[in-house]
This record gives sequence, C-alpha cells and structure tokens, in this order.
Amino acid sequence: MVTQKALSHVTYTGSGPYCYANSFAMMFGAGSPSPAVIEFATGSPFGMQLIGGTLPFFDPYGWDPEAGFDDALAALGWASTVTKSGDADEALARLKASLSDGPVWIGPLEMGHLRHQPEMTGPIGADHYVVVLEIDDERVLMHDPQGYPYVSLPLSDFMTAWRAETLSYGKPYTMRTGFTWLAEVSEADAIRASIPAAIRWLSMEGNNNTPADTLGNGEAAKGLAALIESGCSRELRGHLIYFAVRVGARRAADAATCLARVGYAEAARIAAERARIIGSMQHPLVTGDDASAAALLRALAPTYAQLLAALESGS
Repeated sequence: MVTQKALSHVTYTGSGPYCYANSFAMMFGAGSPSPAVIEFATGSPFGMQLIGGTLPFFDPYGWDPEAGFDDALAALGWASTVTKSGDADEALARLKASLSDGPVWIGPLEMGHLRHQPEMTGPIGADHYVVVLEIDDERVLMHDPQGYPYVSLPLSDFMTAWRAETLSYGKPYTMRTGFTWLAEVSEADAIRASIPAAIRWLSMEGNNNTPADTLGNGEAAKGLAALIESGCSRELRGHLIYFAVRVGARRAADAATCLARVGYAEAARIAAERARIIGSMQHPLVTGDDASAAALLRALAPTYAQLLAALESGS
C-alpha cells in the first residue's frame, strides 16, 4: 500500500511584482532583510479585498501599500523621510538635491507611463515603485525592480508617471530619502514584531475609508467567485492573471515561510494552503476555466478566519 505524503511548503524564489519591497531592499543596502520579510512586515499577506465589489486584491481590507510602509520600517529597525508635493518644478528640484546624498526611493508611479517597459503607452491605473540613481535635464536613470536595472527614461515620461494622477491612492511626487538604520533587528525579530499588525489587518479593524460595497476576506473571495462566474470581463481577467494572482500567491507563500521561522506552525500551514489555492487559480483563469477558478476562491474563503484564529492563539 502506497501512502501519499502530504505536500510540504517550499519557499518560492523567483520573479514577481514585488516592486516596493525590492526597492526598499535596494535602499537598505548590503545588510537588508530579504524582500520576503519586508513584504511580510507591510501586512500585505493578511487579507483580501474586493474594492467596490468589482476590483480584487489579495491584500487586507482597507489596505494600500502606503498604509503598511511605516509599520514595516519600524519593525525592521529603519526610518526614512517622506516628502510629497503638488508642484512638479519643486518636486524635481527636491529630487535633484536629494540625489547628491545617494539613490532616492520613488513612488507610487503610474506604471503605464514607464515606456521602457514593453507595451506601456499610457495610464493603466497600476502603481509602481523604483529607485532613482541619476537625473539630468533630459533623462532619469533608475533601477526598476520589474526587471530593468540601470534603465533610463525620458524626464518628461518620468514626471508624468510620478504625478500619479490615475492611481487610486497616493499623492503626487512622493519620495523617501534619509534612510536611517536605527537598530539591528534580526529577520526573526522583525517577523515577530509584525504579527500584531497582521492580526489587526486580518481582523478588518478600524475605519479604513473603503469605497461603498467593498468586501473583505472570506466575503471578498466569495464575491469574486460570483463575479467570475457571471462573466469574467477581459479587464478583470487581465488584472488577475498579470498581477493579482501572481503577487497574492507569492505574498501568502512568503508569509508561510516567515511564520514557520518563528514557530507559528499552524498559521504557517494555513498560509501555505492559501498560497497553493491562489496560485492554482492562474491556469484556470488563463485558459477560461472560470468554474474551477470560482471553486478555488470558495475554498479560499474560510482560510482568512482560520489564519486569524491561529495568529491570535500564537500557533
């Protein structure tokens, strides 16, 4: 008799849309924690939201990247200075002055204006983060963590992207400078320090100023399942297969790895299950097997409450 061995969690290493985590890692330098730990510390793996009942993200209810940055920096032992401006000339002067001290962390940017990326010809409502290295009167040199080291972009395109007027969050011309290492924090300690925020996000606590009809966690998963079954639009399918599923599966997989490192065995098991379910949606959605994708989402729905219970109990 052959007994099938349960599939254990295998840490993922590879490409994926981790733009702000990778940008932070570049700013931290040689002693940086891994992008997986940085992402974990932002709280992004701990929830799901269906914004306005139509736009899905595998991140917490009421969350956006900026909502998790300060908590992440504090947990990791770092601080930085954030500046924002509505005036393009002032922002450009500030960027040029800041580059005299080293690279500058920039974002959110409208990805559709980053024309060094193939097929980007105008706004698509997608946020992005980069590290700017040099600038002159014509071009910007930067590391774009989407897969473009030392890429240059015409200054006019960069400034249009940096204005971020087509994004659903963030202010124009946002940048972070003055990165300061406040304390030596191990990756394990950073993970532990981030768990209270993870519980808070999973609990959907507080006034998150979410749009009307927004659903969270299990209800978001079931709502998306119904939406897909009723006729998955080209825009929704594209959002899921090019971004949301990819980043959602990786976030959950990294959460499983991080939680296992600090002894949260049950929470890690549930996070790994979530990663497998989300990642398994990619092929059905690409091939049009929407019934299978919806079934996976309904299997995903109860895992949010299960993960919250495991974290609250310390297991």
